[in-house]
Amino acid sequence: TLDVSDAFARTVTVGSKIALRDRYSNLVAVATVREQWRPDKLAEAQAVFGTTDTFHPGVDYLFNQAGPVYLSASIEGLSRPHHFDFEQLRMTPQQVRDYAASMGWSRFVAFQTRNPMHRAHIELTKLAGTQTGAGVLIHPVVGMTKPGDVDYHVRVRCYQAVIAGGRHYPKGGAVLALLPLAMRMAGPREALWHAIIRKNHGATHFIVGRDHAGVKRADKTDFYGPYDAQNLVAKYSKEIGIELVRFQMVQYVVAQDRYLPADKVPKGAETRSISGTQFRKMMATGEEIPAWFSDPDV
Repeated sequence: TLDVSDAFARTVTVGSKIALRDRYSNLVAVATVREQWRPDKLAEAQAVFGTTDTFHPGVDYLFNQAGPVYLSASIEGLSRPHHFDFEQLRMTPQQVRDYAASMGWSRFVAFQTRNPMHRAHIELTKLAGTQTGAGVLIHPVVGMTKPGDVDYHVRVRCYQAVIAGGRHYPKGGAVLALLPLAMRMAGPREALWHAIIRKNHGATHFIVGRDHAGVKRADKTDFYGPYDAQNLVAKYSKEIGIELVRFQMVQYVVAQDRYLPADKVPKGAETRSISGTQFRKMMATGEEIPAWFSDPDV
């Protein structure tokens, strides 16, 4: 579905062909119009985001930036979009499947992220891979994300540092691939969409964290419940054909200098944590990040 302006909509009818170009004006596909209609955006917002509150970035985009007319069309692909950065990491679904096959992976778990990876994320993905006997696909989104998020160029270099050298994952046990996807911050519905996308890439398991793709209201409360996303993916995982891996909260145990699942932390042990908000603030102000929280190379 393509959203367009009223002016553009008046220039096309069913059967019209539309050239689709990338940001550099290269022709990448041709769309043949099948339908044209005016959507009920209030109903769409409620169905997709569960709210019509424009403080929600997805709702704000829908109401204030998306065009008033929708076109459905068949697509004839001509070439992949052109990129001048991280070209080798921009793997198609088939390329991810082929890589997994070349590594002898009969199963692999996908990890979705829009943030830099810190040690807790590393331990989480290692644990998920160990528990499922699977390879690990680090699969960050590099399209539009939430306002205030870390720029993807910075994030990708963080992911590369985490993967490099086999320090955290066994040799051949993990791969980094970039997903050109815009975040909608739609919570449970988005988690389900993310699971389907990873299934298309060949993943057998998908990690869903607490408040996956969530966002806060103006009063700082959450739009979605902390486990709504996990519960919705669990409900449809069999139909999709991908197994849910629930995020296990891990804590840094000072005496052992390592992260453990919260239910494995010895009673009375000293633990430490830094929230994602604190982490972003520390990076923005240039404050030193402790090694127990983030890989020094990152």
